[in-house]
Amino acid sequence: MKLFSTIALALIPSYALAVSVGWDSGYGASDNSLNNVACSNGEHGLETKGYTTYGSLPSFPYIASSDVVEGWNSANCGTCWLLTYNDRNITVLTVDHADVGFFTSEAALNDLTNGQASVGSVEANATQVDASACGL
Repeated sequence: MKLFSTIALALIPSYALAVSVGWDSGYGASDNSLNNVACSNGEHGLETKGYTTYGSLPSFPYIASSDVVEGWNSANCGTCWLLTYNDRNITVLTVDHADVGFFTSEAALNDLTNGQASVGSVEANATQVDASACGL
């Protein structure tokens, strides 16, 4: 029975990813143009949904670059992610590519870390959730 339980647990997919979450001051500037990010135009771009600046996005300043966005026009543009750190959660909308993990606004990281964005980055869990959780 123990062997069966161990095998069964190993086969359950895990959707939470351990990731690094940092901040970038650019993601807190509401007037920054979406023309400058990987999720600008194209079939999967945010401009095709009527958004033009970071501030026009319903989730602003809870936006982020992420390594799940492979590059321009990625199918992962505009995906929503639940980030969990200790007992705190935020959702962020992907707008750009990052080499590793997630980079969001200072305000969002402060919310996630209970005012500790000054640490620069934290290790958190990321789970993709429905885009409606980010206002799309």
